[in-house]
Amino acid sequence: MENRKYTRDDALLLLKSKAEELGRLPKRADFAEAELVAIKAFLGPMPRALEAAGLKEPPVMGTLEKNRIRRKRKKAEMKAKKANSNKTKEISQ
Repeated sequence: MENRKYTRDDALLLLKSKAEELGRLPKRADFAEAELVAIKAFLGPMPRALEAAGLKEPPVMGTLEKNRIRRKRKKAEMKAKKANSNKTKEISQ
């Protein structure tokens, strides 16, 4: 097992060369443990690493943004439901 220090550029090169060699996006299983440690240390989890290497497009809208929109929509729906409920109570009294 080769015991060497990797740089960010090495991690990017590992991903790009493995993708070219395999003809597909590389998976974690395609790398040695030391290579995976370097990739994750410099580039983050595999999806972000593939994006950093230019092998994969980043998502159009991230999960955090989607969740924020869902919460905002749900809050508006609850507010409208409450307003309708109050109107019904006023009419029945």
